[in-house]
Amino acid sequence: MRRSWSFNSVCQGTHILFREFSFIQATPHNRASFLRAFWRCFRTVGKNGDLLTMREYHCLLQLLCPDFPLELTQKAARIVLMDDAMDCLMSFSDFLFAFQIQFYYSEFLESVAAIYQDLLSGKNPNTVIVPTSSSGQHRQRPALGDAGMLDGVEASLFYQRLENLCDRHKYSCPPPALVKEILSNVQRLTFYGFLVALSKHHGINQALGALPDKGDLMHDPAMDEELERLVVRSRLYRTPRQQRGKEPGAFGFEGRDKLEAPERVPSALAPTPNIGGSPESERRVTLGREAGRRGGH
Repeated sequence: MRRSWSFNSVCQGTHILFREFSFIQATPHNRASFLRAFWRCFRTVGKNGDLLTMREYHCLLQLLCPDFPLELTQKAARIVLMDDAMDCLMSFSDFLFAFQIQFYYSEFLESVAAIYQDLLSGKNPNTVIVPTSSSGQHRQRPALGDAGMLDGVEASLFYQRLENLCDRHKYSCPPPALVKEILSNVQRLTFYGFLVALSKHHGINQALGALPDKGDLMHDPAMDEELERLVVRSRLYRTPRQQRGKEPGAFGFEGRDKLEAPERVPSALAPTPNIGGSPESERRVTLGREAGRRGGH
């Protein structure tokens, strides 16, 4: 029975709820399940038109995964906000699709960032660096600065490097044909421009299969039906209790007064009740005693 329940939860994607981050990122299925759960649980944010900050979205993620790392949320927000401050407001749909790309393809994007930096610095991809006593220390990669953001790299050369990356990458990658489609439409692009294009591409969202199209993002008939069922059930449960509360003596003051009425204690000044017998028998006993006294005299 337990195995059947566990199998059903995996199929439904609910097995990742409230689990640690190492578990939800362990497999592509777990990642897709987490994305779907986040959308279904909090789509009302988008339905109501609410705008939230990066910190607020991170709090929502932590409701499903308590140790979800802040860094991933920040990277997803950066795709949306670009040069804007990190405390700016974001719509639910913009954050969700950016978060999908950053979370599901996180290892791939790390490699893409390294390739982008190499192209910015003019490094030959075939160059092999042999550490020496003077160059043996780890060299820190330059940050994605303003110059790189504005100028970008040549799209065709960038695609060649990404094509090789997709062929040998052991983690999940976007379909190479769709990556080529994105890069063939521009001559140059920046790193975050590439991420924005990935997050807004209809085909990549379909290939990933975790979220609906943007036009259907606020619609979830199965969840709406389940919520409506819960609302009706709660109303049916609450109505009989309310009706019983209106009846005399049922959860009301009248019944409580009857239950809590103090017990009447006989007063010491009150006459003692006749316990021995009827009034007639008591009168006969009294007359007998008086006759006995007269006979004695």
